[in-house]
Formats: sequence, structure tokens, C-alpha cells
Amino acid sequence: MQTAAILAGGRARRLDGRDKSRIVIGGRTILERQLDVLGRLVPRIVIVANEPERFADAGVPVLADALPGNGSLGGIYTAIADAAGPVLVVACDMPFVTAPFLARVIDAGRDADIAIPRGHDGYQPLCANYAPSCAGPARARIERGALQVVGLLTDVRVREIGPDEIAPFDPDGLLLLNVNTAGDLARAERAAGARDAAHAGRSS
Repeated sequence: MQTAAILAGGRARRLDGRDKSRIVIGGRTILERQLDVLGRLVPRIVIVANEPERFADAGVPVLADALPGNGSLGGIYTAIADAAGPVLVVACDMPFVTAPFLARVIDAGRDADIAIPRGHDGYQPLCANYAPSCAGPARARIERGALQVVGLLTDVRVREIGPDEIAPFDPDGLLLLNVNTAGDLARAERAAGARDAAHAGRSS
């Protein structure tokens, strides 16, 4: 069974420690946006968090980190180890991921251990699909302190989704935007406002 896991364990130091999943973009929180999108794609959604109580109102299971203190790789491992099949991982600070694109990522993972987008700024391991076979290599890396998620790509079979394959899903360059800084947040808010205005114009 395909699972989707929202990783919500980061400390958001560059945003003064704000809970990025609760940031409102275009009238909805990023978490609400993601739950809506993922709910159209998969039968099971979980949130992985180092403070599970913060997400008691989310309406989906919340997993505490199985191996706390190991960053995003620990969160990915937690999701894979808990699931009964492949896991689509999405960071909690990506407001503009879409169902069609994530469906492509899931489909690309059918013949690989990891299906991962590679945009112009590099790999996106927190918007990727992981097979159950990734659990062992991920744990081995955690145990030896090699916590860079992209390092896992050297240990498994990878299906890369490159810029040309991403482009049809990303007409305005926002698909893989992470809200990491105040500048990113301002860009996301402007984009959401522009999209709302365009939608209102088409509806009138």
C-alpha cells in the first residue's frame, strides 16, 4: 500500500522557529494544502514529527521519530519502517506541490528504490518516493552518522526526474519551492495572491 509521509520535524531556525506547516499561504496552511493534495493520491497519510502532540488535530496518524536526532534521514527512515509499502515523502514547507506531479513521482518509483526530482538547484530528497528496500541502507547510514539524505542515492537504485520532465508540471517555477526563509515566504505569498487574482479573473 502506498503511503505519503509529511516530514514536520525541522526547527525552522531561519523563520524564528515558526511551525512551517502552519504558515498560511493563500488562505490555507501549508499542511492543509498538502493533506488535500495527498488525499487525492494515496490511501494512507502520516506525519513524522519530533513533537507529535503538535499535530493531534491533523486528522491523520502522527509518528514520533524512531531514531530521534537524526534529521531528515531519520524522518524518512521512520516513515519507511512504519509503512507496508512505498512511501512518498514531502517536506512540510512545500506549499505548491500538485497531485499530477506527485502522481508522476509515485509512478516513477515503481521500478526503482528511490524516485527523486532533480531541479535546476539539485536533488529534492524531501519530495521523493522511497521503496521499503531503502530502510536498511538508511538505517546503516544513520548508525554511522552519515546523515545527508542525498548520500542514500549511492546505495540504492535511483530513478531521477530531471528538469525537462519536471517542466510541464511547473510553469511558474514554484512547484518545488521550500519556505525556508522570510524571502521564500514573501515569494510564496505573492505567488498565491497572483494565482487567486488570476482565478478570480477567469471566474468573472
